[in-house]
Amino acid sequence: MVVFPQLRLRRLRRTETIRKLIQETRVEVRDLVYPLFVEEGRGIKQGIPSMPGIFRFSPDQLSAEVEEIARLKIPGVILFGIPKHKDEVASMAYHPEGIVQQAIQTIKKAVPELLVVTDVCLCEYTSHGHCGVVLNGDVDNDQTLPLLAKTAISHVEAGADMVAPSDMMDGRVKIIRETLDKASYHDIPILAYSAKYASAFYGPFREAAESAPQFGDRRSYQMDPPNVREALREVEEDINEGADMVMVKPALPYLDVISRVRATFNHPLAAYNVSGEYSMVKAAAQQGWLDEKRTVIEILMAIKRAGADIIITYHAKDFARWSESNV
Repeated sequence: MVVFPQLRLRRLRRTETIRKLIQETRVEVRDLVYPLFVEEGRGIKQGIPSMPGIFRFSPDQLSAEVEEIARLKIPGVILFGIPKHKDEVASMAYHPEGIVQQAIQTIKKAVPELLVVTDVCLCEYTSHGHCGVVLNGDVDNDQTLPLLAKTAISHVEAGADMVAPSDMMDGRVKIIRETLDKASYHDIPILAYSAKYASAFYGPFREAAESAPQFGDRRSYQMDPPNVREALREVEEDINEGADMVMVKPALPYLDVISRVRATFNHPLAAYNVSGEYSMVKAAAQQGWLDEKRTVIEILMAIKRAGADIIITYHAKDFARWSESNV
């Protein structure tokens, strides 16, 4: 005779209602930030072949897009710009009429309450595609810092609510904080890409943003994938320099890093569910190999369960529609 244990954990999995009642981790639309690509020109809504469902917009096409984002109750966007002119000092990154600066003004006019975060980096704006000033074949950390600060202040002057330096130069949070404070922008928060890894998962983004380096790679300034203790040092340094929020990027291959950062620090923590992660799901779903909705929800749940408070994801609009349909 088989004697069953008194503890039957399956009792709490028996129905959908019970499962939802005891659910430990929840992802909500309000946790998400949606990336937007903006480029100079007019009448542009151009699909990105490697990222189905994602587009590049000219500023005059942004209003309808951000109105939809707001209707879906996605609280914010993060902007990436593609300029027509690129040079060795990324001059269009901090030009007052640059593409991101135009986009900020358009968005704030259309949907004032939408949170606008701006990616602060130079890679989309340099002729060589690196994230800083190149001297003697290498990215010069200290010569890059003033240009990052100029870029950040130009975004805030255009109306950005938050700046997010992603370049991985040493000291960039400090100089941006000092520059913002000197200009009396004391209330503008900094979301630092603190643990940004030199990842293979950025490929589709580099097509979308036209930001692939023309020579070499970014391993001398982005983090080495095997390292996690180094990530904690990067996060600690950014917090000491004035970061209000920190980020781990990418998300899925670095869930352990997200978890370690969450356990070590009390700052709000973002994770970037990057382009390659998005494109793999889309490609598999198009082939019928995965159930897209269930897969995306499981991925976002894993990122949240690891400890992220905020998830930057290209799936945000799809997730919001699915959530809307379940109301």
